[in-house]
Amino acid sequence: MLLASFGLMEIYSVALGQGSLNLLNFYKQLIFVAIGLVLLFFFAFVDYRFLKSLRRYLYFFGVTVLVAVLIFGSSIRGTRGWFDVAGFGIQPVEIIKIILLIFLAGYFADLATKVKTWRHLVVSGVAAAFLMFLVLMQPDFGSALMLGAIWLIMVILAGFPKKYLVAIFVSSLLIFILAWSFFFKDYQRQRLLTFLNPGNNSLVEGYNISQAIIAVGSGSWHGKGMGLGSQSQLKFLPEAQNDFIFSVIAEEFGFLGVMVVLLLFSLFFSRCLAAVKRLPNDFSIYFVLGAAGLIFIQMFINIGMNIGIMPVVGLSLPFISYGGSSIFSLFILTGIIENIIIKSKINY
Repeated sequence: MLLASFGLMEIYSVALGQGSLNLLNFYKQLIFVAIGLVLLFFFAFVDYRFLKSLRRYLYFFGVTVLVAVLIFGSSIRGTRGWFDVAGFGIQPVEIIKIILLIFLAGYFADLATKVKTWRHLVVSGVAAAFLMFLVLMQPDFGSALMLGAIWLIMVILAGFPKKYLVAIFVSSLLIFILAWSFFFKDYQRQRLLTFLNPGNNSLVEGYNISQAIIAVGSGSWHGKGMGLGSQSQLKFLPEAQNDFIFSVIAEEFGFLGVMVVLLLFSLFFSRCLAAVKRLPNDFSIYFVLGAAGLIFIQMFINIGMNIGIMPVVGLSLPFISYGGSSIFSLFILTGIIENIIIKSKINY
């Protein structure tokens, strides 16, 4: 809730710099957070073992939804990844992340007492790769990257031999080289090249990263104050309420504000890790660690984008960035974690 409150403050602050005050996005995000809370409490009382039993059906539902969005979805900024529902854009890939977590946690939990073989690696990899392929068709490289990260986290947690991990690394490198040559679009290649040299052509391809770094650096220790950041208020900073909201926090609240946000994330992760010690079965352990790993990687990449140590791949800052689909999925994820913790305290 504190992280979501930070997001609401910054979305309100961004609205102050849009000439005539337009708080539509702030009110929408307020509604998203309220609905997210309802979802959190709902899933906190849905037995997670029931979700595990539905994992195959959920997977096929996810495939169906991804195919449907390619056919019937709305296109926003060149990506056909949204359903338009009553004027609101719903991005199904956010829910697909949870579905893949449930599916893989259940799959590897069933293998917990068995020797892990190439077949298990291939079956789980194909399941994840098929979802990634459908997401790349939109195209949404950032979300596809997160689906791949979920699979890799689960493989590591499942305890596959190190030689398998080396094979995954080599295969990923080869796939990247092939994708660079035959699959990546020009703007995707340019983003990676800009990441390697953001100062090159900083008024065109490197503009986003350059403005984000300026905003972060200008915040100094205490920041300029809410609604007083020059980069965000004068609209130099693009996507200020989405991908680059961390830069707004750094500019307006400074190093101290950034440390508060990182402290809140650290508290979230530490509570997940503390809960793992009490969890009664492999599925709950896989799911909680996988969910925490997913949120951590997305947070790390987003912050890295804002300070120039990661390429811009269009990932939001968890709980803070504007967006209903992201908020819903994160609160659902948290609700499932809550249910797992609740059940772990009950003696059966």
